Amino acid sequence: MAEVRQPGVSVPAEDELKDKFKKSEHVAFYRRQIQGPNPQHRALLDTMVLTEKGARFELLEYGTQKLLLLSVSPCKNGTVRILIDELQPIKARYRVPDVITGEAQCEQLRVERRSEDSVTLSWSSGRHQVCVWRFPFRLEILCEDETMVTLNSKGKLWFETLQDPPRATAHGGERQGGHTSFLWKETFGHFVDIKANGPTSIGSDLSFHGFTHVFGLPEHADGLRLRDTRDGEPYRLYNLDVFAYELYSRLGLYGSVPLLVAHKPDRTLGVFWLNASETFVNVHYSSSEHQADQTPPAKRRHVQPQTDVHWLSESGVIDCVVLLGPSPQQLFSQYAQLTGYQALPPLFALGYHQCRWNYNDEADVKAVDAGFDRHGIPYDVIWLDIEHTDGKRYFTWDSALFPEPADLQRYLEKKKRKLVVISDPHIKVDPDWPLYCEARDGGHFVKNREGQIYHGSCWPGNSSYLDFSSPDTRAWYSRCFSLDKYKGSTPSLYVWNDMNEPSVFDGPEQTMPKDVVHYGGWEHRELHNLYGFYQHMATVEGLITRSGGLERPFVLSRSFFAGSQRFGAVWTGDNVASWEYLKISIPMLLSLSVAGVAFCGADVGGFFQDPDPELLVRWYQAAALQPFFRSHSANVTKRREPWLFGEKVTAAIRTVIQQRYCLLPYWYTLFHRAHTSGLPPLRPLWVEFQREESTFTVDNQYMIGGALLACPVTEPGVQEVQVLLPGSGEVWYDVHSAEVYEGGVTLSLPVTLDTVPVFQRGGSVVCRSAGSGSCTAELQQLPLSITVALNSQGAADGELYLDDGHSFSYRDRKAFCLRRFNMLSGRLLCRPACEEGTFDCDAAIQSVTVLGVKNKPSAVLVHLAGAEDASAAFQHTETCSRLTVSSLSLRVSMDWEIQIL
Repeated sequence: MAEVRQPGVSVPAEDELKDKFKKSEHVAFYRRQIQGPNPQHRALLDTMVLTEKGARFELLEYGTQKLLLLSVSPCKNGTVRILIDELQPIKARYRVPDVITGEAQCEQLRVERRSEDSVTLSWSSGRHQVCVWRFPFRLEILCEDETMVTLNSKGKLWFETLQDPPRATAHGGERQGGHTSFLWKETFGHFVDIKANGPTSIGSDLSFHGFTHVFGLPEHADGLRLRDTRDGEPYRLYNLDVFAYELYSRLGLYGSVPLLVAHKPDRTLGVFWLNASETFVNVHYSSSEHQADQTPPAKRRHVQPQTDVHWLSESGVIDCVVLLGPSPQQLFSQYAQLTGYQALPPLFALGYHQCRWNYNDEADVKAVDAGFDRHGIPYDVIWLDIEHTDGKRYFTWDSALFPEPADLQRYLEKKKRKLVVISDPHIKVDPDWPLYCEARDGGHFVKNREGQIYHGSCWPGNSSYLDFSSPDTRAWYSRCFSLDKYKGSTPSLYVWNDMNEPSVFDGPEQTMPKDVVHYGGWEHRELHNLYGFYQHMATVEGLITRSGGLERPFVLSRSFFAGSQRFGAVWTGDNVASWEYLKISIPMLLSLSVAGVAFCGADVGGFFQDPDPELLVRWYQAAALQPFFRSHSANVTKRREPWLFGEKVTAAIRTVIQQRYCLLPYWYTLFHRAHTSGLPPLRPLWVEFQREESTFTVDNQYMIGGALLACPVTEPGVQEVQVLLPGSGEVWYDVHSAEVYEGGVTLSLPVTLDTVPVFQRGGSVVCRSAGSGSCTAELQQLPLSITVALNSQGAADGELYLDDGHSFSYRDRKAFCLRRFNMLSGRLLCRPACEEGTFDCDAAIQSVTVLGVKNKPSAVLVHLAGAEDASAAFQHTETCSRLTVSSLSLRVSMDWEIQIL
C-alpha cells in the first residue's frame, strides 16, 4: 500500500514519480565517483601478513596518502571474502550485522609466486589463487591459472574516509571553503540531509572475464538478464514505497539483495556486496561481437568477452564475497551457507491466500470464506488490511467491525484455515494508547539528529517509527505478539509486515530521512536497506516465541534484504491490473529466486485497477505456478472474489487453484530442497540447462524444480504461444495431454483460455495429491499419485518430502520422511532418500502414471517386502504412450517396487 492509494486516484504519471524519487544525477556521492578523478592505489606488498583468516595488506592512496587495510579470506565453502576499510579510522565505520549467519571456516593461504609487482597466494589443493598486483592495485581470482574475477581492473576503487565535522565560525559559517562544505549536506526538493560524518562513500569495479550474462540485484521491475547501463540509469538498491512502479526500470523498489550472479556455459560465479546503504550498480558488457561491429574485418581479432560491474555505496566498508561456484547449484549452496537458507514454510502458506484492502467486518470475512466452499474452490488463508484496527493502531481491533476477533479465528480454525493481519512499523502518536507509551518510554523509537523522537506521517497520521536495528526493540516488539498481550489473537493468527521500507508519506522519497539516528548512534543512511529485514526478523521471532518454539511462523514482508529468506515470504508490492505487470512478474520472481529469496509472489490480478476476466484468469494460471499465491486488491477496485465474473471464469479459476493444491506435495518437496540446499523452487531455464546459451535470456518461462517447465500465457487474445523446450536429447511431456516432444526445439502450441502450458521433463518423477480438498489440512489426508516421465533411456527419478506440515519437529526430532522414486529397466523402486527421518505417516500412493511406455505391458506386478508379488490393474493408452496403474495402496514410508512386464 502506498499513500497515493486514495479513492478516485489513477496510476501516477511518470513525471509525478520523477519529482518524488531520485535518479542518479540527484545523488551527490554517485556524481562524485562517476565524475572522478578516480584516485590511484598502490598495494604495499611488503606489509603482507598471512593470518589464520587469510591475508592482509595495506593500500596507499596516491595524492592523499590515506592508508587502507585490505583483508582477503578464502573459505572452505568455495568463497573468497574481500574486505577494505580504513587502516586507522577516527571511529568505527558501519559493518552490516546479522545478515551473514556464521563465520565460515577460513583456509590457510600460502605464497605461490612473488615478484616486485605482485604476489600470488593459493590455498588447499592450489586450484584457486588470488593475485594482488602492486601498482595500480588490482586483485585477481584465478581458477587453474585462468583469471575469473578482477577487483579494481578499471581503477574505480573509491574510499572516502571519515572526517571530523567542519568547525563553525563566529558568524555560523564553515571555515572550510565552499568546495568542501557542500559535502556535509545535500538537498532534494525542500529536504536537507545533514551528514554527521561528511562524505563517506565507497566503490569499486569487478570484472567477470569470459561472461556476457549477469543476473540478480532484485528488486527491479525489469528483465531477468541485467541490462547494460551505459544507455541510462544504473541499477539502484534503495528500498522505497513506489506505488504502480514504472516497468523496465532500474530505479529502486521495496527490497534490495546486492547479489550479482554471472553465468556462462562452463561456470557460474557470484559477487555479494554486503552494504545496506544506498547503492548503485553499473553493468557494462563487452564482447568480441561488439568489436566485430566496429572494426574493419582485416583488423578483427578475438577478444575475450567480459562484464564490468561497478558498485557504488554511500557509506560503510567494502565487504564483498566472491562465490566461486562453479555450478549454479553450488553457488546457491554457497550463498545459502553465507546468508541463510530459505525458511521451510508451514504447508498452509503454500496454499491459496485471499486478501483485500479491506474485508469490511466479521460477517464479510465469513461470507467470503463460505463463498469458497459454495463454489468448491480450495483456499487456506484470508487476510485483513489496515482497516481492521482501531484507528490504525496495530495490535488492536476495530470493536464495531471486529468485536470478537478470537471467535472469528476459531471459526476459521475449525475449517483448518488461518487469518493474517497487517502490522506496519509506524506507531500512531497517541499518549492515551498504552502501546505507544510503552514504546516511547522504553526508548524504542528512531530519533532525529537533535536526539528527539522522529515523527513522520503514515496511515495513522502523525507517527513514530520503531527502531528495529536495536535488539531490545526487536525483543519488545516480539513480545507484543504474545497471546496475553495481543488481545483478540489466537495461535492461528499470522502476520503481514507492510510499509517497512520504511514508508514515510512526508519524508524524502517517501521514506525516512538519512540523518535520523538509530541504536548505537548510527545514522539511518548506514542501514536503510536493513529496516524491513529487521522488522521481518522481529515478527518471526514473536510468532516463534508465541508458540514456545514449537510452531513454524508465517510472515510476509514487503521490504527485504539479503538473508530475508530465513524469515519467510515477500511479494512484489503495489502492482497494476495490466498485461504488462503480469508479464514483468515472471522475471521479477526469477530474479528474487536467483538471489535466494525463494518464497516470493505477485498480487494476483494486480493490486490497483480492475482486471478484465481474461487477464484475471491468465494471472491465476501464472500465479498458481509460482511460490507465493495470493490475490490482493485495493479498496478503490471492484470486488474480485473468483466467483464474481460468471461461471466460465469461476470454473477456470477453480481448476487452476485445484491443480495448485494437487501439486503441493511437489512444491513442499521443493521447499525442503531450498531449506536444505539453497536451490530455489522457481528456476530460470539456464539453471537446469547450463550449457545451452539459447536459455540464458529466456524470462517468460521457467522451471519449477528440475521436473516441470511452465510458460504462462501473458498476452491477451492469443491462440498460439511459442515454448522453448530445451535440451537436445531431452524428452518433454505435456502434463495435460501426455503428448511427447523432443527437446532442443521451439514449439508452437495452440492455446485457449483454459490452456496452461506446463511440460514434465523426461527422467523425472512428480508426486501429486489425488485430490485438492478444501484446504491443505484436508489435502494431507488424501492419497497420492505419481507421474513418472521416462527419458530416452527409459529412466526417471524424483523425491517426496513429508512431515507434519506445521511444527519444528522435522528439525528437532528428525520427524520427517524423505523418499526417492527411481525407475530403470521397467522397475519403479520406492526407497529412503536419506538415512535420517522417523516420520511415520499413512500417506499412500493410489496410482502411478508412466509416460513414455510405447508398448502395452503383459502385466504389472507390485512387490512388497515380506509379501508375494501381486498383479495390479493398469490401462495403456497407445496414442500418447501412457501407462496408468491404478487401485494401489502403497505406503510412502515403506519400501516397494512395481515391475512392468
